[in-house]
Amino acid sequence: MNHKKQKIFFAENIKFLRKRKHISQESLASALGLTRAKIAAIEAGNTKSPQPGDYLNFSNFFKISIDTLLKVDLSRLGELKLRELEIGNDVYIRGGNLRVLAISVDKSNNENVEYIPIKAKAGYMAGYNDPEYIASLPKYSLPNLPRQGTFRIFPSTGDSMLPIPEGSDIIAQYVQDWTELKPNTPCIVILNGEQDFVFKLVTVNADGTIKLKSLNQAYQPYSVKAGEIIEIWRFYAYTSREFPEAQSEMTTVLTAIKELENKVNQLSKTKE
Repeated sequence: MNHKKQKIFFAENIKFLRKRKHISQESLASALGLTRAKIAAIEAGNTKSPQPGDYLNFSNFFKISIDTLLKVDLSRLGELKLRELEIGNDVYIRGGNLRVLAISVDKSNNENVEYIPIKAKAGYMAGYNDPEYIASLPKYSLPNLPRQGTFRIFPSTGDSMLPIPEGSDIIAQYVQDWTELKPNTPCIVILNGEQDFVFKLVTVNADGTIKLKSLNQAYQPYSVKAGEIIEIWRFYAYTSREFPEAQSEMTTVLTAIKELENKVNQLSKTKE
């Protein structure tokens, strides 16, 4: 299996952050208890495997997480975002990695699938990381779920989720790293404050904000800061008590046109 190689920005980031603070290699070396030669080697990328203690020292000195020092090109971020990182707002890059997800397990030590009733929404936003609260939620065992990952069930409300019928139950998988989401990934998003759970097509913007787009085109897309989001759960499946309506005449015509276009494209490729 081919895996995309992760670019490491550690060397460039250390040099960038040092210059941003207007300090010399010698001053940085003195502050960290290292030699100037080692700082120079790290910034030049000549030290392929710094010691774990070195990563911790650089992280503590610059107030940037190790994960971000390694994986994010800090030179491409604005000053505001850098300041947010320094005060601990790393959430806009990585999402839920800043905390441990509270879960419950059955007698066989298998994760439960908790159901979040509509009446429990407000309580969930306050107790999402409280193991006792999570343990008090209704639990289900669903067949055919992947063995890896944590799943929960969220009820759909409002017409912004259409064409998924209101009252459906959406099964979703917890997203630990928001940056892994492909553009327009359908997700349940748990928002801070007085805002509600929303079911949106999620895109992580380059500036660290999160674009939320409704399935119902009557609603305009909007962006929120990552700090306004508590959790993101990727859509897996949904169940509904509504029987699907028969196709309208217009839908039938559009389907036929699409099929005709596909056949024309196939014929064109055959002639090439």
